[in-house]
Amino acid sequence: MPTQLEELVSFLHSPQPAVRQIALDNLVGFSTGPSASIFKYDNYRALDDLKVLMKEKSRTLVQQSATVLANLCDDAVMRKKLADDKEFLEYLTWKICDLGNTSSDIMCILLSNLSKEDSITYVFEIVREDNDKDLPPLDKDVFKSKRVIDCLMDCFVKGYDRELNKFANYDYLSYFFADVSRFKIGRTYFIETQEYDGVVPISKLLVFTEKYDSKTRREGVASTIKNSLFDSETHERILTDEEINLLPYILLPIASAKDSEIDEEDMFNLPDELQLLPEDKTRDPVPSIVCTHLESILLLCTTKAAREFMRSKSVYPLIRELHKNVEDEDIGELCYRIVNMLMRGDPNAPVEEMPAKSVEDGDDEDEDDEDALMEVA
Repeated sequence: MPTQLEELVSFLHSPQPAVRQIALDNLVGFSTGPSASIFKYDNYRALDDLKVLMKEKSRTLVQQSATVLANLCDDAVMRKKLADDKEFLEYLTWKICDLGNTSSDIMCILLSNLSKEDSITYVFEIVREDNDKDLPPLDKDVFKSKRVIDCLMDCFVKGYDRELNKFANYDYLSYFFADVSRFKIGRTYFIETQEYDGVVPISKLLVFTEKYDSKTRREGVASTIKNSLFDSETHERILTDEEINLLPYILLPIASAKDSEIDEEDMFNLPDELQLLPEDKTRDPVPSIVCTHLESILLLCTTKAAREFMRSKSVYPLIRELHKNVEDEDIGELCYRIVNMLMRGDPNAPVEEMPAKSVEDGDDEDEDDEDALMEVA
């Protein structure tokens, strides 16, 4: 016998719109925590019902169904069922690019949650056909590519100030980008010039490393950059390609105008963007984001050519100032590791006064929860 809540779930496929709406109104609150198991009733039929409801014209129905689906991604089985549905993934991604969509941001959260699954790489295969009338509309004056990954990138870059869609800022796409960059196909996408606009995608993201009014955007972009650096054979090209200009944008968030003990010679070896910083220039206020940028620098230290390039750009003095002026164990440990790597093989390497900061007895080193899912209230 189904429980009362399971019976309520079955009303999601009622032929009467009012009944579906009442059922959804009452079920949103049960989509998180242990109660979410009710959506498994009748062999997960609710997932299909919610996908259908996401295509309704009612703003409320779409918003609520997308919210429930985003929350249900906390369950690995339900998340996989959703992510493995290629037709649904095509609809979801193109719907995010619909500039009249009032629920784009919650759909960005849903897409980000689905990107924990390996099958998310299918997004790199999604191409729009001119005569496909079953997909949401696409503004061809804004989007010049038929690939959905390119259009999602355009949404993120061009829509941050709600100029594209007054209902969306697309910030949560940054977490989606971070997740897809875990895969080789994703890393390749971000560091290779794209045919439709002749630009390297990661170069479009760099400016957002200092968008201090959006932690979400900065955090996701920082992780995307770090993940894109996991293939060491690309490091020298990424560092020296002036069209990408990566280094200043991972150094600026860790730099402060109060880093006063960088001597004049080192100062003028820094990238132009870091010379003579304005007096109000501060470091990123979120230590975990600073750590992510330091991890990117640490990855770049794995090749001799990259180490030599960063030494020539006075990265070491900047790391020294960060270590000296920030009281954070994780940042301190990463600074110490970077110096050990960065100065490797340099006969002029300083005998440095940067002791490793030990962890107190009984304390465990924190680990980043890169698999965290976002629940929607």
